[in-house]
Amino acid sequence: MGLSIHGCVMTDAVPFELRPAGSLTALAGVARSPWRRALCSAPGKAGLACVIFLALLALGGPLIANNKPIACRHAGVWHFPALVEVVHVLPWGSRLVEKSAPFRLPTFNAKQELDPSAPALWPPVRFGPKEVSADVLRGPSRTHWLGTDDVGRSVVARLVHGAAASLKVGLGAVALAGVLGILLGGLAGWYGSWTDALLSRLIEIVVCFPVFFLVLGMMVWLEPGIANVVVLIGLTRWTSIARYTRAEFIRLKEQDFVTAARASGAGSFRIMTHHLLPNSLGPILVALSFGVGGAILIETALSWLGFGVQPPTPSWGNMLRVAWENLETSPHLLWPPCVAIFLAVLGFNLLGEAFRKSTASSA
Repeated sequence: MGLSIHGCVMTDAVPFELRPAGSLTALAGVARSPWRRALCSAPGKAGLACVIFLALLALGGPLIANNKPIACRHAGVWHFPALVEVVHVLPWGSRLVEKSAPFRLPTFNAKQELDPSAPALWPPVRFGPKEVSADVLRGPSRTHWLGTDDVGRSVVARLVHGAAASLKVGLGAVALAGVLGILLGGLAGWYGSWTDALLSRLIEIVVCFPVFFLVLGMMVWLEPGIANVVVLIGLTRWTSIARYTRAEFIRLKEQDFVTAARASGAGSFRIMTHHLLPNSLGPILVALSFGVGGAILIETALSWLGFGVQPPTPSWGNMLRVAWENLETSPHLLWPPCVAIFLAVLGFNLLGEAFRKSTASSA
């Protein structure tokens, strides 16, 4: 019959068997409570609601605003062009499935070509983000809920589809920054000595440069686009994640569960990935949450200046640029992208604040 004393288990065969608290299995039970507290708090609920709404808007944009039907019957065959575009929103989605023959042609106008008597399910907004019309700089109406821009494009359609660009940049840049920060910070914290000194000096050098102006200076030499923006933001915003990871690794590597892992024969890679990293995720996730909001703001500023997402591809930044250029005659163009940017950044910041309070209270 076994006896459990503070994490140590006494058995008949082995007097004491130490189960390190840093294992992934143990962490799943230990960390469940802080994350539940974070997501159940008022800031956590509000932030999670904003992030889920943004994700649904980004993924379901083609089902909300599109000049192609969700499902229709054309020439005796059923087509699902808007659903295919939902798949295309995902990374490499265009390689997984292609649109059917008539709908992938740029000259095909579904509104004119489809038989009105044929069954068809249309999105609530029957305008695409790049579709132009004769209604230039019109205010909100029953046809165009939020009006049109300087070339007659629907503001609602561009607002909805612009969420995908912001989410791609925010998540993509933070994912890259997270990989770099965790890798370099973990190596510095675990190995110490000259490795720590070298990587710490590298972090200090990168921190010396203002992120936005560094990215802006690099974009002058690169082709504007989402991919380059993601890479540059990721390469310049990893330093805070590396600092948190390094500090946590230094704090944890002398703990008893790490000593037990060493005694059991675990190597450095296993200790870092199965023991140190899971126990360091609290501060890292806080930095990642705040980083997404910062990346969205940087992408917005770059697109406003003309170095980010290029028209006619929809982006909240280039929507702001159009609104600024026509502020006196069409003030209705300004508030939709401003509200969208505010809610997106607020959602991720609220999540980060909820995680920070939760990890601080459980420390």
